[in-house]
Amino acid sequence: MIETLQIKTENHTEFVDITERIQEIVINSKVKNGVCYIFVPHTTAGITINENADPDVKSDMLMELNKIVPFDDNYKHIEGNSSAHIKASLLGFSETVFIEDGQLLLGTWQGIYFCEFDGPRVRRVYVKIIED
Repeated sequence: MIETLQIKTENHTEFVDITERIQEIVINSKVKNGVCYIFVPHTTAGITINENADPDVKSDMLMELNKIVPFDDNYKHIEGNSSAHIKASLLGFSETVFIEDGQLLLGTWQGIYFCEFDGPRVRRVYVKIIED
């Protein structure tokens, strides 16, 4: 079964920590050991795993992504959101996390982030749990 998270973003670009919401889905699934697949069905948003202890990591990542892929760089795409498409492709649209003893098997400082690059919007994230 696939669970759907709805995420409302508030900024043009932002990282939203969805770790607790994914963990809740894992707990509700009652799966003790398996795999959690997380997929973003949007071309201007992505997903990543990174440090969630220091909020400066999120702002540093956004700052550097915006330097690497500026908002306006004479793109040809008529909608004006080419930078969002590029950033989403760089980060990717899915993550896979192991489940052990009913918990996401993340590192001590790791969190799962929904990455908005063309907001604010209401977005979806699909989560599928597979039992061993």
